[in-house]
Amino acid sequence: MTDDSTRRFTDRVADYVKFRPAYPREVATFVHVELGVAPGAPVADIGAGTGLSTKLFLDAGHPVTAVEPNDAMRAAADAFLADYAKQGRYRSVAGTAEATTLADESVDLVGVAQAFHWFRKAETQREFARILKPRGKIVLFWSSRLLTGSAFLEGYEALLQRFCPDYAEVAETYPTAAAMADWFGAGFEHQTVFPNAQLLDFESLRGRLMSSSYAPQAGDERHAPMLAALRELFDATQQEGRVNFAYETRVYAGRPLRA
Repeated sequence: MTDDSTRRFTDRVADYVKFRPAYPREVATFVHVELGVAPGAPVADIGAGTGLSTKLFLDAGHPVTAVEPNDAMRAAADAFLADYAKQGRYRSVAGTAEATTLADESVDLVGVAQAFHWFRKAETQREFARILKPRGKIVLFWSSRLLTGSAFLEGYEALLQRFCPDYAEVAETYPTAAAMADWFGAGFEHQTVFPNAQLLDFESLRGRLMSSSYAPQAGDERHAPMLAALRELFDATQQEGRVNFAYETRVYAGRPLRA
C-alpha cells in the first residue's frame, strides 16, 4: 500500500461509514461452501477500512482481526464494531497488506474487499502466505458500480467524468478476471459475481458521492456545480423519492502462492 492510498479517505470517513453499501451475505456463504472455511475459523480482513467487510465475516460467525493503516478509518471501525469487540470476537491493528503485524500461520482465511487494488503484488502475496495456516484460503471481493443499464446509472457516470478530474485515474482500477487468475497463479480456484444495490434518497446519494476519494470537496470550484447537477439527475430519474444505485460484487478466491 502506498502512502497516498493509506491516507486517501481520511477526510471522507463520516460519509464512507454512512453511505457505502454493505456486502452481500452470499459472499460469506461462498466462503463456507466453496472454499470449505468453517464458520468460527479466524479471519484477517486486510485493508478493512470502516469495518463493512469485517462485519460480513463477524455476522457469519468468525472472529476477525481487522488490519487497517488509516487511523481515522480504523477508529470508525472500532466504534462501529464495538459490541463485537466486547464479545472478544473483533480486534483491529495498524498494519498494511504488505506488513500486517499478524503472527505466522495465525488465520484460516484472508479477506480483502475494496482495498485490493492499492496493494503491492509481490509483497502482499508473501505476507498472505506467511499469515495463513497451511490449508488457508484467500477471498478477494469488491462491489463495482454499474455504469450502464438505467438513465440514472449512465447520468451518474457522465457526472463523474464531467466534474471529477481525479476520476479517470481511479476508475476501472480493479483487476480483470484474467488479471486475478494471474495474481493467484496455480492457486486460483473460484470466481463468481453477486448482485448488490442501494436505494438512495437525495441526501444519501449526495453522501455516497462525497464518500468517493475523487469527488471535489467544499471550497473547490467544481463542488457546488457538481451537487447542482446531481440534484438535477436525481429529480429526473428518481422513482418514489429514490434511485437504484446498482453494483455487482465480484469475488475471486484460492490458495496462496508459497515459496
